[in-house]
Amino acid sequence: MEATKNETWIYLDMYEYEYYDANSSHRGDESPQLSKEFTATRTVLCILFFLGLLGNATVLWILQRHIKLKTLTDICLLNLALSDLSLAVSLFLWAYDSQDLAVCKVTTGVYQLGFYSGTSFVTLLSVDRYLAIVHAAAATRTRTLGHGLAAGVVVWVVSVVMATPQVIFASVAVSDSSSLSCKPVYPEESQRFWKMLRNFSENTVSLFLCLPIQIFCYVKILHVLSKTRISKKDRAVKLIFTVVCVFVVCWVPYNVVVFLQTLQLFEMFNTYKASTAINSATAWSEIIALSHCCVNPVIYALVGEKFRKPLGNLLSRHCYKRRASVSHGDNSEIETSNTALRSQI
Repeated sequence: MEATKNETWIYLDMYEYEYYDANSSHRGDESPQLSKEFTATRTVLCILFFLGLLGNATVLWILQRHIKLKTLTDICLLNLALSDLSLAVSLFLWAYDSQDLAVCKVTTGVYQLGFYSGTSFVTLLSVDRYLAIVHAAAATRTRTLGHGLAAGVVVWVVSVVMATPQVIFASVAVSDSSSLSCKPVYPEESQRFWKMLRNFSENTVSLFLCLPIQIFCYVKILHVLSKTRISKKDRAVKLIFTVVCVFVVCWVPYNVVVFLQTLQLFEMFNTYKASTAINSATAWSEIIALSHCCVNPVIYALVGEKFRKPLGNLLSRHCYKRRASVSHGDNSEIETSNTALRSQI
């Protein structure tokens, strides 16, 4: 299929990106290389899906079986696990790459919903810790189950509103090499506006709103902890440092790339070399950002004492049953062997 002069289009899993190739006049000239990249990407997405499914399902199981939802923290952990679980499911759907329009819209909606709600609940957990430590006396009236439920409803409603435009424009359309893929198809007359709105929304929520709030909360928490003499202070400081670092490592590179894409819409960085570098960085920064849904269960739930104990009991019972089963099997073999020996005598 002929392309316009000096122009090649590459469509990745979630968004479309354009770059100019002065040495190619046909689509699909790099199809073997792209095929390997897509295969590697899908493999990574599947691995992240299984890790996210396992971790977040474990958190939900512990919350449902062993922990009664009483506080804002419990509600946040529950909603964060649900959000990360939906994001993990979207990874599998992206890897599956269905050409059905309904599946395309569901995949886009689940991904967008998980993105906005997950980032918001991580920030809400930061605010909850800030209230519990910095304003411990006054926080008893605000960190209640009722406020947690109300905050959860608000986050989900806002996330649905933010995700709706991408679901509306999600479509199965022709991409590179004349193949069909799930991608946003905006009205031609307002294409630039919708792309800018998408990028601006993601940057605002993750980079310009949630990250500063988290940094403010944890700086205040560290300031309070530095003045106390609690035995677990060092462990708390390390955990806070880990939380902030993981969020920055996972989400800041992706948001920087999104910001660079926005600058491209203003006809900046439109050289072939710059566009190719941004396209390549986009794919891997997305994967790094999405891996946050696998890390969340570890740093926000499983490291907590009330989560570690039920999980430890579960693993202990499983190991005990396995050893008992093996031991029973060995005894059965010995008894069977003795019976056979007696019959021969």
